[in-house]
Amino acid sequence: MRFQLRTVVVSIKPNGQSIQRPTQVVILAGGRGTRLRPLTDVRPKPMIEFHGKPFLEYLVEMLRAQGFQRILLLLGYLPEVVQNHFGDGGRWGMTIEYSVTAVENDTGRRMKLAAPQIDDCFLLMYCDNYWPMQMDKMWARFVQADVPAMITVYRNKDGYTKNSLKVDPQGYVTVYDKSRKHPDLQGVEISYAIMRKSVLDLLPEDENALFETTVYPRLAASRQLAAYVTDHRYYSVGSLERMPLTESFLARRPAVILDRDGVLNKKPPKAQYVRSWQEFEWLAGAKEALRVFREAGYRVIIVSNQAGVARGGMTETQLLEIHERMKQEAVEAGGKIDAIYYCPHNWDDGCECRKPRPGMLFQAQRDHHLDLSRIIFIGDDIRDAEAADAAGCSSVLVSEDRTLLDAARAIIAHGQSSLAMVRN
Repeated sequence: MRFQLRTVVVSIKPNGQSIQRPTQVVILAGGRGTRLRPLTDVRPKPMIEFHGKPFLEYLVEMLRAQGFQRILLLLGYLPEVVQNHFGDGGRWGMTIEYSVTAVENDTGRRMKLAAPQIDDCFLLMYCDNYWPMQMDKMWARFVQADVPAMITVYRNKDGYTKNSLKVDPQGYVTVYDKSRKHPDLQGVEISYAIMRKSVLDLLPEDENALFETTVYPRLAASRQLAAYVTDHRYYSVGSLERMPLTESFLARRPAVILDRDGVLNKKPPKAQYVRSWQEFEWLAGAKEALRVFREAGYRVIIVSNQAGVARGGMTETQLLEIHERMKQEAVEAGGKIDAIYYCPHNWDDGCECRKPRPGMLFQAQRDHHLDLSRIIFIGDDIRDAEAADAAGCSSVLVSEDRTLLDAARAIIAHGQSSLAMVRN
């Protein structure tokens, strides 16, 4: 069953001036893609295919689902390949327009020349980065920050790429250094930038300049560049070494994330813990639910708070023994648990992994190349729902009246896109 996202255009008044949530996306897509040769000898890099369709098409589909109506593609290298595939955008329920300039033009020059086609407020993207955006949350942050521009920043705690900026505790970019020479850089800009058209005034009139290195440092120096910070990894078609990761991510193999206690097994009383396999008791239908998921091709990933380790209720070795037996019995019942993540820390240790913080979900995302915007997290506690929201997941809470098996059958029958059917 399919659904269509309705977009509500919100008017706000920062500094007394009205502004509306953007409906236009400007995508920089004019480069030669020399690092991807020979793949780019006959096509621009966003037209490299994954699972039968070009990378850029995945971006278009996501933007449509996020409520955008119009796309302006800034082209240079082999523009006809893009234009012939996408046309006016009607096949995707969008309006696609083009600004074609010399292939030698840098990003700033392309944007300056396209200025007459650009809205007063717009979303700026690179053509070679896919990140599962949540425009509602981004827009709320942009409104709160009340600045001319906001970029999306991947925290890069896993060393996925090289850092290029610094963000202060209030969420404003203080240093933007694409040369990466400044000390103590942390995080990388991945575009997905909301901005007002007025920032184009910072570009020189007739010079061939890079937009990022011309505009962002000037905005950062005056605390006018906000950051939307994320731990969800982005995926790229910008280099050959990233291609296998992107291939895996865009395969979109279905998965669910489950809490453990109260979802798979009987939950012990508060401040008590399942300390051994003898104390582990499967909930009715839980093993059958795991079988249902496996037969439907879903990966099953567990994330669980286990403060009993830090509090002395059990050893980590005992916890791992429980998990091994749990995985073994799941297989014997026809199911499979693909991975288990647990937080062994105490309640007030301040770690990033204990729910309702989303650290374990982001770790699972990176390890398994999940798109968390397409994942349902099944839990039994409000902390599970809060962790899911923080990670960009949908969530379902089970209870005595609605078991994991009920949720599994609903998910398999209707798919994640019909989440309301799972909840009701």
